[in-house]
Amino acid sequence: MAYEDVVPVSLSAKFQGSFAYFTVRDRMSTILTKIIDTIHRNKNKFFEEHGEEGVEAEKRAISLLSKLRNELQTDKPVLVLSDDQQDTEEWNQYMVRQQAVLDGNEVPSWFKSPWLYVECYMYRKVQESLNLNPPICNFDVFEEAKNKSFFESQLAIIAICTYQQSVLNKIEDLSEEHILEQFLKLLQVTLWGNKCDLSISAGKAISQQCSPIDSLEVLKPYILVDDSRSVWSVLINSSSAGSPPRVDIVLDNAGFELVTDLILADFLLSSRLASTIHFHGKYMPWFVSDTTKKDFEWTIKQVLRSNHKYMSKCGAQWKKYCKDGTWTFDDHKYWTLPHEFCDMSQVAPDLYNDLQKSSLILFKGDLNYRKLTGDRKWDYTVPFQRALRGFQPAPLCSLRTLKADVQVGLKPGQGENLSAADSNWMTNGKYAVIQFSSPCKQ
Repeated sequence: MAYEDVVPVSLSAKFQGSFAYFTVRDRMSTILTKIIDTIHRNKNKFFEEHGEEGVEAEKRAISLLSKLRNELQTDKPVLVLSDDQQDTEEWNQYMVRQQAVLDGNEVPSWFKSPWLYVECYMYRKVQESLNLNPPICNFDVFEEAKNKSFFESQLAIIAICTYQQSVLNKIEDLSEEHILEQFLKLLQVTLWGNKCDLSISAGKAISQQCSPIDSLEVLKPYILVDDSRSVWSVLINSSSAGSPPRVDIVLDNAGFELVTDLILADFLLSSRLASTIHFHGKYMPWFVSDTTKKDFEWTIKQVLRSNHKYMSKCGAQWKKYCKDGTWTFDDHKYWTLPHEFCDMSQVAPDLYNDLQKSSLILFKGDLNYRKLTGDRKWDYTVPFQRALRGFQPAPLCSLRTLKADVQVGLKPGQGENLSAADSNWMTNGKYAVIQFSSPCKQ
């Protein structure tokens, strides 16, 4: 069957009672209200830095955001962008594409369009409200929440850094079996780190309070698909065939989750399972807690400056990796476009070609999973690879806690049994998947 055959409809707020419906109706409006409040609370900061010009910019930005919130709440048509940024034309072309798939004179609107599109569009419009209002155009409306999440997770960060150093101190003496054991543990740590998502909580503080290592056995039954061994096979086979491979990590949340990603990346290098790590993040503030380059650099700096010796030791090593090019960070604009990833080879061939050089791509989190699968109403048992619809630049793995109503690759009856036991299993972050797909896997 061709990849384009029998593609299900997109998740959308037009399906009343769905998670998409409640997200657009409630959660997105709440996030916009918090953004407006954050900008207003920084009024004095804008005055101190820019004088009256900063205050006037704050007023104009709030006016645009209030208008946006009203348009969302009343299901008005989505509008073209007007801020003349590097991605503006692509966004406007995408809106034309959405118009083309609608019937008759219907226009793309907040409740009638695909959820993935309008949710991404909201965050892009937030950025537009700032872009149109210099001198506050570089203000990150989510920075305060992201930083707070990091600091409130200090105990868990100390615990995982301490564990990491205990492993690295004996790494040279570990057998392949023990390397595998540690790899599986740290892969699960970074998996469950994805629970700390500020967009799903509408910006309410979420932090990790205890050692993630201590929770792994308890959490194992909640991993619905676990392809960890396939991921291991890619790494160990690539290492055995020659020099350790390049691994790419498409990041999700800043804060504690980012620290777990850095811990895993450090382990891959120290155990010689990888030679370079290419991180991919967002080039503008996105989905409340998504990682930007500024967040990435700030986090490493905070870990390095810690008074805890194992935290600061991790930070020193990570700074070295960045300085010598072992770690790189790329924030291609494609990651903040609304496209499904199956469009990448046509829309962003440069990014797709670069990912083809990787031996393994790890996609973190829910938004990446939604884009991998097109955010569509797939049957639970549809194979993960089929839902990718041809997107396979390299072997890839999705590490995701479930916070949206799309899930594929389950065993027959598994989804139905979960629904009977827990009606919110697809959206409450309680369950997770480690799903793998390879160009050679049929």
